[in-house]
Amino acid sequence: MNEAEQAKFAALIRARLMEIERENALGQDGRSVVQLDQQSVGRLSRMDALQNQAMAKAQQARRDLESRRLRAALARIDEGEFGWCEDCGEEIPIRRLELDPAATRCVSCAAG
Repeated sequence: MNEAEQAKFAALIRARLMEIERENALGQDGRSVVQLDQQSVGRLSRMDALQNQAMAKAQQARRDLESRRLRAALARIDEGEFGWCEDCGEEIPIRRLELDPAATRCVSCAAG
């Protein structure tokens, strides 16, 4: 992989990280503590609010995982290791990296 391709992937990764940060800011209210106020919210409404909170926390966990994977990919770019399979050492196809720039394995190793 040449430097221009690495720069393209670094820009793609940074853009996705910025998008994740925006999503984190938008989802912050959904993760907040659900208040117990039986006067304004009934039992079923509170259960619904708790379920929405759990879903917001799960989404946050997925975003955190993706963010860590993308930051690791940026570190591999800096180290010159980006685009190489960590198992077999073969080059990861560009099309695979376009779908998932944080991929660390080629298709064969990921399937096996």
